[in-house]
Amino acid sequence: MEEFRRILAGAGISMLTPDDFPGCPEVIEDLDTFEGNAVKKAVTVSQYAGMPAVSDDSGLEVYALGGAPGVRSARYAGNGSSDSENTDKLLADLKNTPESERGARFVCVLALAFPDGRVETFEGIVEGELSGIPEGTGGFGYDPIFRPKGFDRTFGGMSACEKDSLSHRRMALDKLDAYLKNKENYSR
Repeated sequence: MEEFRRILAGAGISMLTPDDFPGCPEVIEDLDTFEGNAVKKAVTVSQYAGMPAVSDDSGLEVYALGGAPGVRSARYAGNGSSDSENTDKLLADLKNTPESERGARFVCVLALAFPDGRVETFEGIVEGELSGIPEGTGGFGYDPIFRPKGFDRTFGGMSACEKDSLSHRRMALDKLDAYLKNKENYSR
């Protein structure tokens, strides 16, 4: 939500979380695609709250690992694992992978669900590569080891504003914002 609020500041959108709806069911992310998990969460919350809902599922896909950690990015080192534990496991899994083969991408899929059952999805992707050691103290998750294409610093080494300007989440949110601005789709 922190990233959403920073990126959408000034957009005139009020944001609530499932915590604002007592009894809202917790949604288990058990599907095998970012889109599937995002849709599942948005539909569940929209139906419960009786209003449009947006959800996000995102993660890191590493080409040398066949797309892992993927939808399991937050649980790569096991359920309840910390960001540093996930990063350590990923770096250990890549220890014999040459730097030239450490291509990766961050993927974000946003789902917008309406109480009438309509669902729209919006995807953002940032290509890059993984550094061999964490660099920087900003961001969260795999940010300290992900260097976006064309940059010599990791997301963890960038300011929040700089990362937000080019992140996968920003790309997906920009598409959602364009959809919302089109009155034929939905009126704010």
